[in-house]
Amino acid sequence: MPTTVDSDFAVVIPARYESTRFPGKPLADIAGRSMIERVWRLCAEAVGAENAVVATDDERIADACAEFGARAIGTSSDCLTGTDRVAEAARQLDHAFVVNVQGDEPLIRPSDIRAVAEAYRAAGGAVVNAMTEIRDEGEYWSRTVPKVVAAPNGRLLYMSRAGIPANKQGTFERAWKQVCIYAFSREHLEQFSKATAKGPIEAIEDIEILRFLDMDIPVFMTEVEAGSIAVDTPEDLERVIALFSD
Repeated sequence: MPTTVDSDFAVVIPARYESTRFPGKPLADIAGRSMIERVWRLCAEAVGAENAVVATDDERIADACAEFGARAIGTSSDCLTGTDRVAEAARQLDHAFVVNVQGDEPLIRPSDIRAVAEAYRAAGGAVVNAMTEIRDEGEYWSRTVPKVVAAPNGRLLYMSRAGIPANKQGTFERAWKQVCIYAFSREHLEQFSKATAKGPIEAIEDIEILRFLDMDIPVFMTEVEAGSIAVDTPEDLERVIALFSD
């Protein structure tokens, strides 16, 4: 069991069973453990077991969490995004800020979680998201991988499922992708969750962090060493399972 540590922030892992592209995804087996258990254990390694919680609207996920020792906070089934689910859960927590780690990141690095928390503190409470340089050209062209364009000071300019930045020749040069670790103040989470619908850009791209840009709230990106593999499809899961088998 991961050790408990004092922390000024909690890690909240949003997890829903009824994924459009991959129903039951949080409970998918990866080398003998469910995906949600693997994500939680990595988060607990970063911040301590007592400070890592799962936010879910599904009893099957909550029951699984109880079996491996994680706290699960019940949330509405009407949440627009994972961050809306995190906002609901954060109301039941007593921490200075919250780090959101997506429940489909079974290879997330605990050191990257801590790095995002440090970047949040350095940014004075601004919204912070992680990114890493794309090393595999296939990810640049993939519509499931959000690509990042940021200013030299780290401020997010845009994020897209399209291949950006793009040149005239239509070839891959250099790009960065989002890593799904976010840090939010409680106030920013409340602002985010007041929306009754996705923002106009957020809805087109289906990238929840863009709601902050729709709301004219700045987001700052922080670079981490290496990205993990987000499991969006059964094919992604097979890639992850293969890594555990090596």
